[in-house]
Amino acid sequence: MTPVTIALWIVNILLALVFLAAGAMHAFRPREALAESMAWTADSSDAAVKTIGALELLGAIGLILPLATGIAPILTPIAAIGLAAVMVGAIATHARRSEPVTTEAVLALVAVASAI
Repeated sequence: MTPVTIALWIVNILLALVFLAAGAMHAFRPREALAESMAWTADSSDAAVKTIGALELLGAIGLILPLATGIAPILTPIAAIGLAAVMVGAIATHARRSEPVTTEAVLALVAVASAI
């Protein structure tokens, strides 16, 4: 494996772990419980929070599975772009609420880098 391929795997694995954790939390915890630590969920519907969680879970799987199996590896950069889009939405939501956007911005940039 080349150094670039190794770097891609490291970035994708770390990114996938972050999105697996966040996606599972959004998809499986009640919105009311999330509202204690994530104020934006109080202003969102249950369906919206669960949809975001599902998108994050699917994106995390899409970062790893296609490359690992060699089946449709084009899906990996598509998943990375999808996760970047989710993070752009998060940035917009947090900015509208006058909350910090640093974490979301970093994740969006890493997802774009993974797609490239």
